[in-house]
Amino acid sequence: MSRSPSKASNRQSKSRESDTGQSNSGPPRIRSSKSLSAFPIVKSDKTKTNPFTVPSDNDIFMLRDQERQKKKEERIQQRKLKVHEKTTYTTRVNAKTAAMRKIAHESDDEVVEEEKKDKDGAIAVKDDPQFTLAITRDRHVEKENLADFIAKKREMFLVQYSLGVKRDEMRKLEEIAQAEEKKLELAEQYLEEDAAMFDEFLKENDKNSVEAIKIAEAETKLKLEKVGEIKKINAQIMLIKSEISKNEDTMKEYMLYQQFLDSLTPQEYKDDKQKVKDEKKKGKQKGKLSSTLKKRGSIVLTDRTSSRSSRKDSKIAIAQKPTPSPPQGAKKPKGDTDVESQTSSTYDTDEDDIDEEPELFFSDPQQLLDIFSELEEQNLSLIQNSQETEEALEELRQTIKQTQEKMNRETEVLKGQIDFLKDAIKREAERAEELEMKSKMFSYGEFKAEDQEKMLAALNKKVEEVYRNCIGDNEANISTLQMLTNIENRLEELFEQIEIMPSDRVEMAEKAKEKERRLRLREEKMEQQRLHQEDRVRRALERAQAEPKKKTGKPLMFRSEPPQTRKKQHDADKKQDKEEEELKYFFT
Repeated sequence: MSRSPSKASNRQSKSRESDTGQSNSGPPRIRSSKSLSAFPIVKSDKTKTNPFTVPSDNDIFMLRDQERQKKKEERIQQRKLKVHEKTTYTTRVNAKTAAMRKIAHESDDEVVEEEKKDKDGAIAVKDDPQFTLAITRDRHVEKENLADFIAKKREMFLVQYSLGVKRDEMRKLEEIAQAEEKKLELAEQYLEEDAAMFDEFLKENDKNSVEAIKIAEAETKLKLEKVGEIKKINAQIMLIKSEISKNEDTMKEYMLYQQFLDSLTPQEYKDDKQKVKDEKKKGKQKGKLSSTLKKRGSIVLTDRTSSRSSRKDSKIAIAQKPTPSPPQGAKKPKGDTDVESQTSSTYDTDEDDIDEEPELFFSDPQQLLDIFSELEEQNLSLIQNSQETEEALEELRQTIKQTQEKMNRETEVLKGQIDFLKDAIKREAERAEELEMKSKMFSYGEFKAEDQEKMLAALNKKVEEVYRNCIGDNEANISTLQMLTNIENRLEELFEQIEIMPSDRVEMAEKAKEKERRLRLREEKMEQQRLHQEDRVRRALERAQAEPKKKTGKPLMFRSEPPQTRKKQHDADKKQDKEEEELKYFFT
């Protein structure tokens, strides 16, 4: 901040020389006196009055009149304008500033053109008087003191210094950018080298893949050939299996035929054949035993000769071999002979079985036909016998079924009678309990037994009437409580049906029943009123027709009742006893 202005100006000139290629988009910069000579100075016209000369008094008044006339003409002109063409004071001021900006822009364009022509790259100053007049026309000029001037100069210096610092930073950034560009170039070279190496790798990979494809094609050809051979062999195997299955089927058929013929052959012929087979087997076994004995004798002789020779050899070789090996040659041939004899016997038996051809009893087909005719006759007789036995069985089954049904009916009747008797016994027991409870209640109650019986009879009659209307006649002669339970069950069923039925239909039925009830009540009320009126009329007639009674003597007076003796018993005990009696009556 304490640098001299000369150093700052030198720095500024150096920065300008370094920034010759930059654009002139910023604010206009001050040129030196040498560079000003390159631009043409706009000469003022001699005919125009000098604005800096002081006019006379008459001219001042004339100028005032001219300004008034000019303003008047402007007002008249504004009145004549249309609405969209009229303007305000702010728009006029903005128009003036726009005109000034236009002039500044034109001057900037001229400066740019001149800078392009100038090789030194010096920046021109806008010293056009018209430009300065346009800028300072509406400017409010105030007096400045030395302190303000120094402050403004300081600000200008600080701005210039900041511009220099920014230019240095820009230069550093350019250097950094150049270094980064160099790094990018190196990176591009490395990438190109990597790309070349990758291309070589791809080429090698392509070669390897082509070779692998060739090998795979050769292997696939071999595989297809092998698969074809396998298919051919499988087809041959399937043909052989099919032939084997056909032969097995034919063999099974032949075996069935053989079994059938064996079943038809008589037992005597079978026994004779079995005896002949047994004799042949015995003869063969005897021959085999003699042959085996001969073989064993020859083997024993050979063993003896071999043992003698081995003894001589052992005597000679005692000095050389102190531990002679035990002679085992006599045992091995025995085992071998046993195994050979067993295998030979098995082979002989198998060969005998194979060589033996089946000798059939039947030599002519007519024999089979005769046997078939005999069997058919036997079958017919057996079928007839079986039909007769089936008929007899069917008759027996029918009789058994009838007797069983009869017994079942009788048992059901007896069971029903037993159940009826049990129910009757139960009802009588319940009735006895009810009568006992009633007797207890009536003995403690205030009413008489006759009145209670009448009330119960009326209640039973009403319940029976309701039962008859709701369910039907009381054919089983059930009790009142049972009828009430049946009525309750019927009501529950009806309630369930009402819940299932549509609401509109239920409402209509309820309204109809309510209407019927009201009509019935009205009729009953009218009937009661009529009967009451008839009774009143009848009594009035009787009173009118009756002879007047003359009272003679003193009226009879009843004896006064003695005072009642109250029992000392708490009301709570009475209430509790009454509740217990009601519970016993209603819930037992």
